[in-house]
Amino acid sequence: MIELERGSSAPACPVPDKRVVAEQAREAARLQDLLQRVAAGDKAAFAELYDATSTRVYGMVIRVLRNPAISEEATQEVYLQIWRSADSFDPQRGSALAWIMTLAHRRAIDRVRSEQSGADREALYGSRNRETDHDQVVESVIQQLESDAVVHCLDTLTETQRSTVRLAYYDGLTYREVAELLSTPLSTVKTRIRDGLSRLRTCLEVTSRE
Repeated sequence: MIELERGSSAPACPVPDKRVVAEQAREAARLQDLLQRVAAGDKAAFAELYDATSTRVYGMVIRVLRNPAISEEATQEVYLQIWRSADSFDPQRGSALAWIMTLAHRRAIDRVRSEQSGADREALYGSRNRETDHDQVVESVIQQLESDAVVHCLDTLTETQRSTVRLAYYDGLTYREVAELLSTPLSTVKTRIRDGLSRLRTCLEVTSRE
């Protein structure tokens, strides 16, 4: 710790499991309280917040950077940013976890840009151009990670999509760790998550219009 399978259309969202919703709400309230205490300069709350979220933050960062050393540095930068700007968190705009994970995703993208230069950057982004829309999907889902709508829409995924998305975005595992845990090829895990996130976004768009 630092100092100081592909769906064809979007089905209607089912009724959520009330126990899951209640558990998500309790966790969201706890993290919001911690973050607001951090904004007041509470170091103990900062340590508790770090312990509660750092695995998920690191998982998000390494999925973008794919380099453990750089990912560890970027994760520390995220928490420095949290310490310095916790007072900018607005609970009216989303949950504490969503705010933290959005910071992590953006920090990781910034580090990609700063770590690459000239031809290297061009080559990297040439290979990542096809992932631009995916990054936007990730951020749109992250921003609503603990909302009732996401809980509803998770139930529209296939079982394999839902399990991989939960492991990656709720449990904070890297794609490789998910693949090892499920004894599934890494390429398959990536496809499941990509398709699952795309399906989630479609469901969320439908839900927002209802």
